[in-house]
Amino acid sequence: MKAVIFTKYGSPDVLELREVQKPAPKDDEVLVRVHAVSLNDWDVGALGGTDFVNRLIFGLVSPKKQILGSDVAGRVEAVGRNAKQFRTGDEVFGDLSGEWGGFAEYVCARENALVLKPPTMTFEQAAALPQAAMLALQGLRDIGRIKSGQSLLINGAGGGVGTFAMQIAKLYRAEITAVDSGSKLDMLRSMGAKHVIDYTQEDFTRSAQRYDLILDVKTSRSIFDCARALSPHGTYVTVGGSMPRLFQGLLSWPWIAMTTSKRIRVLALKPNKGLAYMNELFEAGTVVPVIDRSYELTQIAEAFRHFGAGQHKGKVVVTVR
Repeated sequence: MKAVIFTKYGSPDVLELREVQKPAPKDDEVLVRVHAVSLNDWDVGALGGTDFVNRLIFGLVSPKKQILGSDVAGRVEAVGRNAKQFRTGDEVFGDLSGEWGGFAEYVCARENALVLKPPTMTFEQAAALPQAAMLALQGLRDIGRIKSGQSLLINGAGGGVGTFAMQIAKLYRAEITAVDSGSKLDMLRSMGAKHVIDYTQEDFTRSAQRYDLILDVKTSRSIFDCARALSPHGTYVTVGGSMPRLFQGLLSWPWIAMTTSKRIRVLALKPNKGLAYMNELFEAGTVVPVIDRSYELTQIAEAFRHFGAGQHKGKVVVTVR
């Protein structure tokens, strides 16, 4: 089978399309013929080997897991003897974080990492959902405890997580302030943002405006600065971004909790928890994945470069023909 391999850390130029051995499912796994897979920050960070956490996961000197891609959608081709949930031919999708292997024609996955794809959902839409939608849902609902009518700021609102968060927040009739680059602001207005901020022109943490809930996709500002932008009983939730900032969040929340009534939370993603609910929202027409662009597997380096530039609106998807 064909797969995209990286044997050393570096730029997208180190990615290679190679012929590799087709995997066989273990007893509790299914073999999926991949139709689409989306890019996430994990993929870009792992490829570059730019921080110690990624090196711990993938290998200190060189990557041990050499096929990236966690958010996959495809068709079940074979079933392990102990796997009972799916049958050959089922259309499925899910987040394979920890195993990866999605940028390939075939991948093996544990049953609990997959759910059935609704018939009306395309494979590209399904691949766009797992990680980004779960970060948005768990960040707003499970950790942020969003309530009807709250004032909400989403930092990084125009990317994959942000565009899902925009749509989920509308279910709670939140008053949304969306922060991103100027090229994305018109899209964010059309998605229901009442206020928009171009982060290159304005720092939301230095504004007089206060928010009941901040969902931070980028974690590009100091946690203490973000806490200043909260209302007296507000909640700040970070779901990704700068690793030093994430550690700052973990270390600073006890101090902020002792000195104020504000809550600081760092989301630990629970992969695939809530995908069935997202299927319901999709079938109701309430949440629809925003896809910036689709690439072929042969264009994988270009897809990584486009994603890494940070100007994509919604998700970047790779189709596997």
